[in-house]
Amino acid sequence: MPTRTLTTRQLNRATLARQMLLARERVTPLRAIERLAGLQAQLPRPPYVGLWSRLVDFRRAALTRLLQRRKVVRAPMMRCTLHLVSAKDYVSLRPAIQPALTRSMHSALRKRADGLDIENLVAAAREYLDRDPRTFVELRAHLSGLHRKGDERAMGYAVRTHLPLVQVPTDTVWGYPGTADFAPAESWLDTTLDLGDTPPHALVRRYLAAFGPASVGDAQTWSGLSALRVVFDELRPRLRTFRDERGRELFDLPKAPRPPASARAPARFLPDFDNLVLAHDDRTRLVDDEHRSSICLPNLRVLPTFLVEGRAAGTWKVERAKGGAQLVVEPFEPLARKARTELTEEGHALLRFIEEGAKSFEVVLR
Repeated sequence: MPTRTLTTRQLNRATLARQMLLARERVTPLRAIERLAGLQAQLPRPPYVGLWSRLVDFRRAALTRLLQRRKVVRAPMMRCTLHLVSAKDYVSLRPAIQPALTRSMHSALRKRADGLDIENLVAAAREYLDRDPRTFVELRAHLSGLHRKGDERAMGYAVRTHLPLVQVPTDTVWGYPGTADFAPAESWLDTTLDLGDTPPHALVRRYLAAFGPASVGDAQTWSGLSALRVVFDELRPRLRTFRDERGRELFDLPKAPRPPASARAPARFLPDFDNLVLAHDDRTRLVDDEHRSSICLPNLRVLPTFLVEGRAAGTWKVERAKGGAQLVVEPFEPLARKARTELTEEGHALLRFIEEGAKSFEVVLR
């Protein structure tokens, strides 16, 4: 039987369906976070906005409670970046990405990693953080006190990539302060993590469930892991395969949703660093190549964007002045009247979610 080819629009609709962006869904925030294979959380606010755009009647307090009850954690995960994941997923998936974290350390530190006694550093950091959660500034200073000739930042990065850590939530508006304390994950969750050789097969299946159909390269980009071809080949009998319009082989779970290209995609606002923008090596299913650099900036910042007909159509930001709140929407190209109307309506709702205490609200489409 010939391998079916999926158009870019079909790939777009399939991924949007899994990301709960074709329609808001009535699921709990915990279930949503697990279905999404985690939420990028480089900044505290984006996960809240990401859930607001995906769930019916989402409230801030629902996520904050999950954080405070330790049902959800914020921790270095895929690509060595901060994510929100369920505690259950952290325990099961964190060991599988350890090779990516180790590779990230060597890539970032290069020769500075030579001579680091990682086992000793991890033990010292755990003992220190088990006494009281601390910021990384405090942790690095502590390690420097123990190793006066050591490279403070290199030691800190080695700990970040080899000691499973979670950030400690507070009562701030978005769950975490700008500089949060870290605690050892095993102590915070009262569990044990086996960081031995853990095959990433379950991680790959979770990725496909959240972002498929996708290529081997897409999964490697999302996870930070390398050499996943062998894993995909081993999973092949339990997966479906497709081709994209350029002939690349794509994999998917057999029963995953793949709605028709004609499925309606409503206007949606995505937060900074949203995984939908970052989860593929080939991002043409979401954003045109000429607009990619307008979202992913050279300083590693990923701007909040909005979707029109399922595609990234511009960026947005919130501004405050004289007690009022303004949502500034900046399209890449002129928008049709229908899209402008839909974005304005959705934008007003978003602005009221983000700026609850504002005296006035205005959406400006530039």
